[in-house]
Amino acid sequence: MAGTLAWIGQQAETPLNLAAKDSIDVLPGDTLATVVQRLADAGQLEHPLAIRVWARLTGRGNRIIAGEYGVAPGTTAAGLLSDLAAGRVRQHAVRVPEGARFRDLLTTLWASPVLTATLRDRNEADIMAALGYPGLPAEGSFLPDTYFVTRGQSDLDVLRRSRAAMQTQLTTLWQARGPGAPASMSQAVTLASLVEKETARPDERPLVAAVLLNRLRLGMPLQIDSTVIYGLGTQFDGNLTRRDLLTPTPHNTYTQRGLPPTPIALPSVASLQAVMNPATVDYLYFVGRGDGSHVFSRTLAEHNQAVDCYQRRQAQRCTS
Repeated sequence: MAGTLAWIGQQAETPLNLAAKDSIDVLPGDTLATVVQRLADAGQLEHPLAIRVWARLTGRGNRIIAGEYGVAPGTTAAGLLSDLAAGRVRQHAVRVPEGARFRDLLTTLWASPVLTATLRDRNEADIMAALGYPGLPAEGSFLPDTYFVTRGQSDLDVLRRSRAAMQTQLTTLWQARGPGAPASMSQAVTLASLVEKETARPDERPLVAAVLLNRLRLGMPLQIDSTVIYGLGTQFDGNLTRRDLLTPTPHNTYTQRGLPPTPIALPSVASLQAVMNPATVDYLYFVGRGDGSHVFSRTLAEHNQAVDCYQRRQAQRCTS
């Protein structure tokens, strides 16, 4: 008897026959006997009855939790059953990208091989209502981050988590905002989406935020190219023209004063922080150098000089 028990224990600690990292699906209603037999039928377990006896003797097989479980070479039956009992299901990373539009976020979620798409036939208003936020624009309402999900979770599950994360971040940052912050959290999100699209440099985000806030306080149009592109939507062909700048849309900050009616992208935490704590500067203009950085100017004359230098390439030397 002792020898038999020792042999059963040895089988439980013998690695499963796995050639490479794999996964095992435990379906709702599956029992331990079902899972063990499935492993045996796949040639991954040599003595299924021994494992069932071992599980009964040790109390390991009374409860298993449905889900997808990652297994790798070296995994034993005992180790797998421990995972099944604890519900240590496999986690998959889903990236909500910074600076993406809401439609791009949906495309990312629907491209995931592990998520269940439930929102393909719903418009933006329906989706926000399903999340419990009827009337709230979807654009800019979700926090870019990497979210870990289990196979079979829905696109709505990820949006719900991303929206909750955005609310938490906004509340925290708003409570720590500086004296130059926008008047409301909704304004902060819209401004942060503009900052997100205008610069990827951490050192420049507070400066871009300051320019935008300074222009708003003076009643100047923001004149941000990315708002024009957003307003054009699918009509934008990749080449921004003067005609585009003069084409009126609700989001075009060349033809409309003040903030756009909604954010134009998903702002990162860094952009939100920059807007909540803008740099203390009197800059009113900025222009790209062509290398990802920008020249910031206080006066139109300084700005025009920078434009000549870095955009029109008309100056012999650039002074900044």
